[in-house]
Amino acid sequence: MGKPKAPAPAGRSRAWSTRDVVELAVQNDLAEIEVEEAGLRVRVVRRRAAGPGAPVEAADGRSPATAKVEAPGRAEAAAGLVALEAPMVGTFYRAPAPDADPFVREGDVVEEGQVLCIVEAMKLMNEIEAKVGGRVVKILVDNGQPVEYGQPLFLIEPRR
Repeated sequence: MGKPKAPAPAGRSRAWSTRDVVELAVQNDLAEIEVEEAGLRVRVVRRRAAGPGAPVEAADGRSPATAKVEAPGRAEAAAGLVALEAPMVGTFYRAPAPDADPFVREGDVVEEGQVLCIVEAMKLMNEIEAKVGGRVVKILVDNGQPVEYGQPLFLIEPRR
């Protein structure tokens, strides 16, 4: 029995791109999706792990491509720092607009629930909030850089 085929992207006549399939998986919170069209097969498997470093894989039928996420170093984890991770695949932005000041800088003290950045996914701007109050020790991602689910974005030294 074959897998159900996904409909072609609305208003588009060209084949699905890997990015289209990844965005569809993220938008619909799918663990796995496979699309085959015009002899090209794209399969996306989203793995959700408890800790940082959870990979998101995307592969076409010809050559696999895997995006791996590096976890913060052991020394940083041993120092009692908390890693704030990306809750989705998207593009990381430090400020609400290109000409605006960043939400936070390294060394800033933040409160729990304070907006630290934006992750754009499917043309939606998602504000990412601090899970703990404390001092921002390190910003691990450059502005405009793509991020993966579970990728560490910030290291925060929690308030004691």
